[in-house]
Amino acid sequence: MKNDRIRYPGPLYFGDDGVLVKYVQLALHRAGYDVKIDGRLGKSTQAAVEHFLKEDTNERDWQQPVVDRDVWQRLLPYLKGYVWHRVEEGEALWQIAGKYQTPLPKVMIANPGLDPDRIQIGTMLVIPLPFPLVSEEVEYTSFLTACIVEGLEKRYPYLEAGNIGSSVMGKPIYYMRIGKGETEVFYNASFHANEWITTPVLLKFAESFAKAYGGCNELFTVPAAKLFWSYSLYLAPMVNPDGVDLVNGVLEQVSGLSDEENETYLGRTMQIAAGYPQIPYPSGWKANIAGTDLNLQFPAGWEIARGIKFEQGYTTPAPRDYVGEAPLTAPESKAVYDFTREHDFQLILAYHTQGEVIYWKYLDYEPEHAEEIVRYFEEVSGYVAEKTPYASAYAGYKDWFIMEYVRPGYTIEVGTGINPLQMEQFQDIYEKNRLILEGGMSQLEQAGQE
Repeated sequence: MKNDRIRYPGPLYFGDDGVLVKYVQLALHRAGYDVKIDGRLGKSTQAAVEHFLKEDTNERDWQQPVVDRDVWQRLLPYLKGYVWHRVEEGEALWQIAGKYQTPLPKVMIANPGLDPDRIQIGTMLVIPLPFPLVSEEVEYTSFLTACIVEGLEKRYPYLEAGNIGSSVMGKPIYYMRIGKGETEVFYNASFHANEWITTPVLLKFAESFAKAYGGCNELFTVPAAKLFWSYSLYLAPMVNPDGVDLVNGVLEQVSGLSDEENETYLGRTMQIAAGYPQIPYPSGWKANIAGTDLNLQFPAGWEIARGIKFEQGYTTPAPRDYVGEAPLTAPESKAVYDFTREHDFQLILAYHTQGEVIYWKYLDYEPEHAEEIVRYFEEVSGYVAEKTPYASAYAGYKDWFIMEYVRPGYTIEVGTGINPLQMEQFQDIYEKNRLILEGGMSQLEQAGQE
């Protein structure tokens, strides 16, 4: 992530509501303020911002934004989960850790090679802040995902982060790598915009894995160090950042583009949605910002998928189910395809919602150990392994991976209800999937030994 820059959201005013207000409230809450995370910028949130800034209310013009770029910059450490600290004369490392209420071992993990008895004046230290980084209270967007990926990389320097490509609007498609092993595994999420709840599933797992490895603990049932040195786990937590931002109402505020460019993209989605009035807008949007369904873009029966979806009426760019003009014409799908080609993944998990089912086959392909692994997934999650319904059985990432490599590939459909699923379901979803996520590595080894 060294060449990426966090795009600050636009300004927020008194009376505003939405996801970005929740981020402000989350940051203030982590900074010690008793703020309800309700997404409404009312008097209590305004007062907390005033106190956080240590400003005299009488001197601030509240006709101006309550949260502008400067305020975002000052709140950002509470979304990224770390601060920089310059060592001053006479400071000991334990004193610095205490100042931020951070356990000393976490400071040591974030600053590898540091000798706590010989820290030099002027040394810049990464100080993790004392809270879990992945929130279970707010909706996820490209902005929050970028903050968390950067924060995880700083807090756990043995975690690698970067991007595999860019979206239609130029947003990075981030990846993380945990582990140094020869066996490569790949998990991805949020191919579909209104399935964004899958993003924090992968982010929380990454945080859990990195924390367990740093503490020399088990991840869940397996020593984290064993997984770390046996596997290289790659995660792409948000394949469709533009679409996710559209669904969660922040497309214009976090794009980094001009007002004219934002209006062009947003206006185009409205035009597309008008052609499919049966699909609620924007909550029913699954596609990328150009109206292409990213999980119908892979060269595995694409022509059959095209026939199925055209027969269903999806013949032009649409909020969902439009296969595109040809395979791999959407930059997001092409990025995942190229990333897969560059690696030697032995297993993939593609996270979607909903139904609590696991799709594990493509046509008559049955990779070695695929069934025994999916039976384990059933056992630990309570999900049911099923054959992909015919209408969705072609041109998906899992389909192409199985066809191309004849290795285990799974589409995991989490949660139940109406998309987008709400964060109230997150704890249950994560609990049911944490052993699947661990098992995507550990079960490969066990299956190979039998």
